[in-house]
Amino acid sequence: MIDENIQISKIEKLYEFSNSWTGTVIIVLMVIFFLAQAFVIPTGSMKHTLLEGDHLLVKKYVYGVPTPTIPWIEQPVLPDFKGNGHLIDGDMPKRGDIVVFRYPKNPKLHYVKRMVAIGGDEIMLRGKKLFIHHREGDEYIKKNFPKEKIVEKFGKLWVEDPYRDIHPGVNNHDFVHASGGFPDQVYHFGPIVVDKDKFFMMGDNRDHSSDSRFWGSVEYKYIIGTPWFVYFSWENRSYEKVANGGLIVGADLQALEKVCPDIDPFTQQCKKLWDENMYKVRWERVGKTMDGLEELLRK
Repeated sequence: MIDENIQISKIEKLYEFSNSWTGTVIIVLMVIFFLAQAFVIPTGSMKHTLLEGDHLLVKKYVYGVPTPTIPWIEQPVLPDFKGNGHLIDGDMPKRGDIVVFRYPKNPKLHYVKRMVAIGGDEIMLRGKKLFIHHREGDEYIKKNFPKEKIVEKFGKLWVEDPYRDIHPGVNNHDFVHASGGFPDQVYHFGPIVVDKDKFFMMGDNRDHSSDSRFWGSVEYKYIIGTPWFVYFSWENRSYEKVANGGLIVGADLQALEKVCPDIDPFTQQCKKLWDENMYKVRWERVGKTMDGLEELLRK
């Protein structure tokens, strides 16, 4: 009976602590440090898989437990004991995973991209088509990919655009071409071999993404986690940004045509309709995992 009373007393004290301001802050920080953290998609580099204004919960334990930092100021609260940015090592990102990571040039910034190649893979773009020679070699490629996706170049086998058919958000734009003043890396890159223990990241919005083509592959120490689900999503871009570009070069015609299906999207009439819909919640995206978002694209 005494032991039961002691246990009940401990539970009551824990409950009281969890309901205090101090307890609430500590619990929230523990969740952010080790389990999940909220992020907002600020640009269109992963469009149409992820959209500007998508609010994500990110699982932080999938690839190990990152060294915890204080949100917003990104100040580490513990030393990097292992020297790889993680308190506990975990599985490495797999080809095709969507990964949240720290931007290698400024680790206080978080990026989200699709990991397309691992250390030892060889990668190149020709005519905006992505080609990968997997480090496991030609026999692995023959066993794991259909013949129509395999081409021979430079005396070895390559897989042509292995993610485009699987992930419907992967896209290019016809108006982006070699004579249009865009960076050469958009349509011609490599071949290069991805450095050992690093990960090559690309945005699904292939023509409008600052990614590993421009600043190199990502070390494990920068890996944070993977998107879990969208807990909120809303359209909050001005008409000018959608019609003229902004951070993303060129108009977002798909978004404009959704709001203005029967009128010219580049008119004052469409602008008025856009302004009326600008701050609407995208309810169809709320609660969706990455698989759920891809199902929306397939409909």
